[in-house]
Amino acid sequence: MFHKKIMSVAIALLFVPSIHSAYAASDAELQTLRDEVRLLAERINQTDAKTAAPAASANAFNPAVSLILGGTYARLAQPARPATGFAMNANPAHAQGFNLGESELGIAADIDPEYRGVATMALAPAGGITVENAFIQSSALGNGLNVKFGRFFSGLGYLNEQHAHAWDFVDQPLVYASLWNNQIGEDGVQLKWLAPTETFVELGAEVGRGRSFPATDSNRNGAGATALFAHVADDIGVAHSWRAGASLYQTQRQNAQSVNVPDLLATVGGVTNSFSGDSQTAGLDFVWKYAPNGNLAERYFKLQGELFQRKENGVLTYNLLTPSSYRNTQNGWYMQSVAQFMPHWRTGLRYDRMNAGTANVGVANLTNVISNYAYTPTRSSWMLDYSPSEFSRLRLQIARDLTRQGQADNQIFVQYLMSLGAHGAHQY
Repeated sequence: MFHKKIMSVAIALLFVPSIHSAYAASDAELQTLRDEVRLLAERINQTDAKTAAPAASANAFNPAVSLILGGTYARLAQPARPATGFAMNANPAHAQGFNLGESELGIAADIDPEYRGVATMALAPAGGITVENAFIQSSALGNGLNVKFGRFFSGLGYLNEQHAHAWDFVDQPLVYASLWNNQIGEDGVQLKWLAPTETFVELGAEVGRGRSFPATDSNRNGAGATALFAHVADDIGVAHSWRAGASLYQTQRQNAQSVNVPDLLATVGGVTNSFSGDSQTAGLDFVWKYAPNGNLAERYFKLQGELFQRKENGVLTYNLLTPSSYRNTQNGWYMQSVAQFMPHWRTGLRYDRMNAGTANVGVANLTNVISNYAYTPTRSSWMLDYSPSEFSRLRLQIARDLTRQGQADNQIFVQYLMSLGAHGAHQY
């Protein structure tokens, strides 16, 4: 815009026949002025041409770069073990003592007017780098459509798309830890459609490789997992806002092995089982936020909850020896609230609850596989955190963990999260 204004002035000057002021300039002086303006215009045109060239885009050479540094200290009374009734599910357990945690290096930039690129690398405490996200996102499809392809966090649920440093607690809810191994990451394609309505309505679908639990990544053509989700949101006046969602995830597991699974005979060290069959998970999520006069910097309150139910149907091979049919429905939910009661200070409460379900197994394994654990894993957590700025956070968390029958655990966590460089805002 600035260059266009200069060009307009320059062109106007080129056609001025004379200049009147307190004294008249000579024809030679006017010609010299016209030549200088013409030269300036040519230089501006050359600069604009270079700026417009895709290969020399400023964003191409100056992406937004961020680094998240985090670490925890954990005091646990019990060793890390899966929740009772969920031994065949994931178990991203906590480590005791001082832990560096996962550092996160992010790079993002607009590629051109139609695409944007994002990459996030996770730096493991023990060394090594893994690709957490690496995707291309469209920005010019129109009609409310947006496509993302590459590696990304699935859009199902509410918490799944959030990176670890954006969590309100040190850890994920039990239902995420058990059913999703903390969160679903996918290699594939995601399509979202935003409806042209005053109320926020978003529909989404994903087709992916199926590289994350509960899927079993395999080298095959076609999709290993699919997901569908819908979100509806709106504001109520200035102070209130809400969002509700529903999601469905489908995959087929092939020879998914679980180790150290306890059985009826309390075998020392448990047994190793293998499952092949269909796995389908449906979920509901809701979040409500309140901020007096809409001012989130002073005080706000957030209430959120999610419920997931998983159905699995297939063949279970007990201790890798005895195959028989297997069918089970498990579910879990959490409810949490977070309140910023004064600038920089927040506190929160969370309650988790799981239901292992009653497994239906074939005759061959009636005496081997535990079909009814008759136990409900729960956990209650409280946190207090302090954020001197938007780039730093210190957190204390205390939890009463009753996820393992007969092994109550009082847990204490101290965490730090520091953000270096540019980092974009997170979703609602």
